[in-house]
Formats: sequence, C-alpha cells, structure tokens
Amino acid sequence: MNRLLSGLAANPALPPALVDRLMALALKEARTGPESELAEDVLHELADRADLRHDQVLELAAQAQSTAVVLAYRGRLAAADVDPGSMPYAAIALLDEGRGRPEWARLLAAHPDSGVRWKLASCPNLPADVVDLLAVDPDVEVVEELALWTATPVTVRLALHPDPRVRFAVAANPATPLEAVVALAEDPELTLNWALSERTDLPQSLYARLAADPLPGVRATYARNPGIGQELIRVLAADREDSVRRALTEHPDVPLGLLAELVAGGRAGWRLLPRIAAATPAELAELAASRQAAVRMLVAQRRDLPAELRDALAVDPDAAVVRAVAPHPGLPEGLLRAMVERHGVQVLAGVAANPDASGPLLEHLTQHRPGVRKALQDVARHPHATGPALLACLPDRTARPLAAAHPALPPAVVTELLADEDRQVAEAAAGNPALPRTAMTALVP
Repeated sequence: MNRLLSGLAANPALPPALVDRLMALALKEARTGPESELAEDVLHELADRADLRHDQVLELAAQAQSTAVVLAYRGRLAAADVDPGSMPYAAIALLDEGRGRPEWARLLAAHPDSGVRWKLASCPNLPADVVDLLAVDPDVEVVEELALWTATPVTVRLALHPDPRVRFAVAANPATPLEAVVALAEDPELTLNWALSERTDLPQSLYARLAADPLPGVRATYARNPGIGQELIRVLAADREDSVRRALTEHPDVPLGLLAELVAGGRAGWRLLPRIAAATPAELAELAASRQAAVRMLVAQRRDLPAELRDALAVDPDAAVVRAVAPHPGLPEGLLRAMVERHGVQVLAGVAANPDASGPLLEHLTQHRPGVRKALQDVARHPHATGPALLACLPDRTARPLAAAHPALPPAVVTELLADEDRQVAEAAAGNPALPRTAMTALVP
C-alpha cells in the first residue's frame, strides 16, 4: 500500500479532492508515527506536485526540514514563508538560490549548530562580514567548506591557513587566484594532483608535472582538461594506459587526425565527443568518408547532421555506424525499417530510441525475433508507443515498470497492474495518468 500511495501522490491526473485526502492521510500518519515510511514517501512525492495550493505548500514545509528545503529549491517557498530560526536549512536554500534575505546570513553564521554554519559556507554571494566570520569559524570543517566554494578574495588569506585541509580546499576552488594556486602546488604538505585537475588556467609546465602522476585516473583527468596544450596532448596520446588515451578523446582541442588514431579499431559505443560536436560541416564530411568504421561512428553521434550526410550514414555497411545514427531525428521511416531488415538485433534499440519512430514501427520492433531488452525499454518509454506495443513490452521484467507508467496503456490494464507482485510496477501503475478515477479513489482510505 505504501508503494501504491506513493505512486498515486505523483500521478499528474490526481483530482484536487484526492490530493487533499492523500495529504491529510500522510500528515496524520507523520504526526502519529514520525518514522513512518508511508508518510515520508507520500509527502516527498506530494512536494513534487505543481498543483499544490500555497497553504498546502506551507503545511508540507512545516512538517519536515528536508521537505522545506526541497520546496525552497523548487521555488515553492518565498522569503516571506520562511523563519530562519525554526527553518534554518530552508533559509539557507533560499540564500543559495539568491532569494533569501542578507540578514539571515548574519544570523545563521552565528548559529550554535555547526552543521548549519557548514551548509551556509557553501552559499554564493554572502555578505563580506559573513565571509570573514566563517573564515575564522571554530569548526575547521566550516572553514574548509568556505575555502572550497567562496568566490571572494578570502581564498588568498585561507591559502595560508595552518590546517592543510583548508589549504587543499583553497587549491581545489576554481575561483582561487592563479598566483595562490601556483604557490600551493609547491606546498610539501599537499598532494594536489586531483585537486587541480579541473583548473584550466595553470602554466603548461605545472600541467606537465601534475599529469605525470603514477595513477592512471589522475592522468586521465588531466587528459580531458581543456587547459592542457598540444605538446602535452601528444605526450598523453602515447600513454601506456587505455583509460588515459580514451580520456584524451574527450579533450575539446584534440586534433582530428589524432582523434581518428585514438579511436581506430575501437568498437565501443562512443558518445558525442566535444571535438566532434564542434566540427565544421567540411570536417564532418571528411570524417564520415573515413575507411574506419569507428571514425564514421563518431560522426553518427551528432544529432544535427545535414540530411544527406545523416541518410548516407543510415545505409553504412557497418552495423555499429547505423546503430549510432539510428536515433537521429528526421530519419524517414523507410530508412529506419530498412536498418532493421539489414542489421536486425544490432540496431533495434537505436531505432526504438528515435524520437520520430511511429506507433506502427514501434509495434513492429516489439515483434522482432529474437528480441532485444534495451529496445523494449525504449519502446516502453517512447511517447509514440501504442497500446499494442506497450502490451508487448509487459512480459519483459525491465520494460514492465516503464510500460506500466505509460499513459497509452489501456486503463483496464493499468488497473490490473496495481496488484502486480513487483512493487515497482504497481507504483508505476498508480502514478499513470490513465488510471481511472474510480481506481484512484479506491486507493485512498
């Protein structure tokens, strides 16, 4: 029942009268049993609803600090709705969003609970006097959090802090001035290879030193960093670890020729890489004409290809290239069906993920034998899926909860699934807007 009521609380078609009843039930449960799982789950889902009245929002916020924080971040609570004394974390959420009152920061910076001060320290645009107060907080974890997130000049001062944890946080902060970071890189107490891996403004000599780390994971992080220059790119391209060379393919300025070398022979499902996303039409055409299927597959990841290039890749002799281009919007249905006829199970999931796939095509995909589980999942979540296509997805245990939530599923089937032995399926059915109102009413005591 908990799962059903939780799903029902998220149902966008739930009538206002049932929202009221469900909220009253959950609030009553919360008051009589503060640890009630039913109350927690239902109230969490109700907080997500866009149709709550303001009085309901306030009632939910008063029930639990965690719910108030969620409502604050979602814009449902305004400054006038929050008392920083009784709802400190909701007040911090509003400060974090730039919708709180400056005097709250001064009040909360002196809060007796260090957890509140710690959370406050990560907020942007705090008044200068609040930053100064947090910078000398008796709890070093508060100072460390400030050092990690503040964009103020206090980082220069905190770079000299006696606690290495604070200095490390200063080094990891992208807003710390370069001079302070370079000085910290010479600090014998700190190992900053991870901490500086996101900085894009370091001297190339420092990048070269940091990227020579014995850990492949560290080298891979620097291989992705847009700040490293061509010389270091070439060095990392010869790295002995596959993970480092693979990471280098994600660098936005990797030369296209080198990129082709790095992916040569690879049959993995490459995602859209930054250099490919920025490629010109002429560069894309040149890459699409490559003899290497792995290179053509990179181009096929773009979703804004010219129609003639997109359609040429759709009839590529290599199934991996076709699979990569199959989800591209605008592909004619004839080409999508031809893909399935030529390559079968290798492209079913890609075709099912195409946003323009029609209802009849999706039905056709579900009837393919052998089937593909991933294709059934994509059909079950597809907005064009028809009732027959969704019914064909129900026997698969991974596609079943997705199909149970789809509004095109026949209402009678949705109602039956409320009693499904898989609780995830039952919850999805309860949240389905196709669930008849009579069934909704019957669920709420």
